Formats: sequence, structure tokens, C-alpha cells
Amino acid sequence: MFQAVWEKPQIITWSQILLDSFQQLLGYELISRQDTALEQARALFLAPFVVVSHGTQTDPILNYGNQRALQLWEMTWEDFTRTPSRLTAEPVNREERQQILQQVAKQGYVDDYRGVRISSKGKRFLIEDAIVWNLIDRQGQFCGQAATFSHCKVIE
Repeated sequence: MFQAVWEKPQIITWSQILLDSFQQLLGYELISRQDTALEQARALFLAPFVVVSHGTQTDPILNYGNQRALQLWEMTWEDFTRTPSRLTAEPVNREERQQILQQVAKQGYVDDYRGVRISSKGKRFLIEDAIVWNLIDRQGQFCGQAATFSHCKVIE
């Protein structure tokens, strides 16, 4: 039987970490949270804006990308969640990307990030007004970083 990504227990749990951390750091909800955890995971995965995250590895691996992110980066869930997050940016943009992640690690979040990213097929796009935030689990442990944005434009 087919199981949608958002129906997997580990994704439901991770979605709660994404949503809880966002609300705790920014003071408002990323999506409406009136429903069950499963329904919230579905709403986050199907949201009309991008949500991505990575873990805490030395070279962090992407561990979540909603449907909009998978479309933008032109990847399947399986490929996306095996990709080091640094590869979402071209080599020339990786130092600037790393600097913003270090800034987020220190202050909890930034809400005005813009930068160029690249899809798996080489399509370059500029993201604007992105929010990047730290992820904290229910035990208070740092467990990664996430980003969300609605605005991006393809660069020719």
C-alpha cells in the first residue's frame, strides 16, 4: 500500500519540530495548527510555499522538503533527502550561505534572507524574503535548521 510522505511517523514528528520551532522563535504560526499532527504534516507538505530543512551532520543532509521544494529543486523525495544541503547552492554562493547559517545558529532565525540557489538540473533561482530558523526538539536539543520562502524567480 502506498504511503504519502507526510503520513510517515518520522515525518509527522519532524513536521511538529518544524512548526513548533518556527512558532517559538518567530512568535506566530507557519500554518494553521487547528488539526491533528497528521493533518498538519499534510498541510505543511502541500503548502503553496517552500519549506526545507537539514540535520546536524558535519556536512548537513537535507531531511525535509515539501512538495513545492521538491518541484523547485527538481528532485524526488528520495534524492532530496540524500543531498547535502550545501549542494542547493552553487560553489560560488556556498560561503555566503554558510555565513547566514552561522548567523541563524547564533541568533535563532533571520527573516530577510535572499540568495541564489540551483536545482538538480542546473536551473538557477533567486529566493527572496526567506526565513531561516533553528530547529529544537521537545527535549530542547538543537536538531537542525530550516528555511521557508514564497518568493523566487528563475535567473536566466
